[in-house]
Amino acid sequence: MIRTRCEVLSNRRTGAYHSITLVAPDVADKARPGQFVEIAVPGGRDFLLRRPFSIHQASRRGGWAGTLEIVLEAGGPGTAWLAGVKTHDVLDVIGPLGRPFSYPAELTSCLLVGGGYGAAPIYFLAEELRARNKSVSMILGARDHERVFKPIEGKRLADSVVVTTEDGSMGERGRVTDALPAAVARTGAQVVYACGPNAMLRAVAEYCLSRGIPCQVAVEEMMACGLGVCWTCAVPMIAKDGRGWWNMRACLEGPVFNGARIWWDRWLGEREPEVRKPEVAEDLPEPQPVEARTW
Repeated sequence: MIRTRCEVLSNRRTGAYHSITLVAPDVADKARPGQFVEIAVPGGRDFLLRRPFSIHQASRRGGWAGTLEIVLEAGGPGTAWLAGVKTHDVLDVIGPLGRPFSYPAELTSCLLVGGGYGAAPIYFLAEELRARNKSVSMILGARDHERVFKPIEGKRLADSVVVTTEDGSMGERGRVTDALPAAVARTGAQVVYACGPNAMLRAVAEYCLSRGIPCQVAVEEMMACGLGVCWTCAVPMIAKDGRGWWNMRACLEGPVFNGARIWWDRWLGEREPEVRKPEVAEDLPEPQPVEARTW
């Protein structure tokens, strides 16, 4: 993890989003798909906490060597301020943070699923998988065509790309989960990676669990500190035997998790929990020990 001041190389509109490229050679060199950075936003109390952003791309070679790219949609005051940064502005950045995606050891057919600008990390992932001779396919979805993130870039990186929009303005009408069964059957997917809204991640993870397909998800959660100290980004995880559960931090043990192990009912609070909880804390399985990061 590195704290550094990064010069803004460019700030480009990409549909409904902003793609910001930063000169950050030390961070880019260590970054892995699925990790994120925390960026300080100057101002008063509303800007006290850093904002977390997934790493969309990290370039270690070529004309863009030493740069990393983040993607955002201007919403609250923090992202609105970042959407207005200009070339040569300087940002206070900490990263790379979090646990990245893991890669299959064997030659494998990989299906990457992304929703909205939450799909940003799967492009970095696709490049790394292709460099390891994996077959890569994609499903990209969003509410409308302006919010489908970089479909042309997806076609460059993947063997096949399916686009879905809820209003039917691009690709197939519907959600990514509507296209998932056919994509799995067509590609023979042996592992699924998903990035996007948590409700979408849940649907993808539950489908994969029902088919016995390994699924890694990069969750979206508020990360007040990004260092594993405050526990505001806790995600409940189910024990392997289904009897117990414990919390893991999205900023430290995540944001990438095994989708089959997340206790979605408890985390998203949509249905009555189905997992039997232990009566005493001693029955809880312990996660691998990990120390909070400091800087």
